[in-house]
Amino acid sequence: MAIEAELKAVVRDPEGVMETLEKTYGPGRPEVYKDTYYDTAGGALGAGDRELRIRTVHSADDTRTVLTYKGARVDEVSGSKPEHETRVEDAAEAHAILRGLGYTPAIQFEKRCRNYTVAAGTRRFLATLVRVPELNGTFIELETSAETEAELPEALAAVRSLLTDLGIADEDFTAELYTDAVAAAR
Repeated sequence: MAIEAELKAVVRDPEGVMETLEKTYGPGRPEVYKDTYYDTAGGALGAGDRELRIRTVHSADDTRTVLTYKGARVDEVSGSKPEHETRVEDAAEAHAILRGLGYTPAIQFEKRCRNYTVAAGTRRFLATLVRVPELNGTFIELETSAETEAELPEALAAVRSLLTDLGIADEDFTAELYTDAVAAAR
């Protein structure tokens, strides 16, 4: 079971962070994520701090869809969760399967992203600059993977160090979920 070791922060200087990422790691990949989060009629997944999502990603040369299940947080500060994800061939059929199993769309929204593949030390990271049209500001998500909960502190320390190198301050970190922020904005 892989754990997504991720930290998210508000970006005070989006242009400066993007410039640093571009100079250091090359051009980012612009993508638009169309996310649909599912839950049971009674909200059992959300109540258990779990997520079930279908994400369709549109880029300049590709459209792909992934099905993701995230278990409950294993680290409250970062919000890191065990994650299982797979690509699906047909987005409409994947949505139909989840609805057929009794899940209903809980919330849908769009994320406008610029993704960077980052190699630092022995780790690979995904750095994503994010804008959600319904929310104010720009966010950065930086993630790597930890194979076990015992490895999570080391992985998160590497994430935090890289974010510090990008000029992200501790007070800018947030564990608020986009789903909660978008729901509150609506």
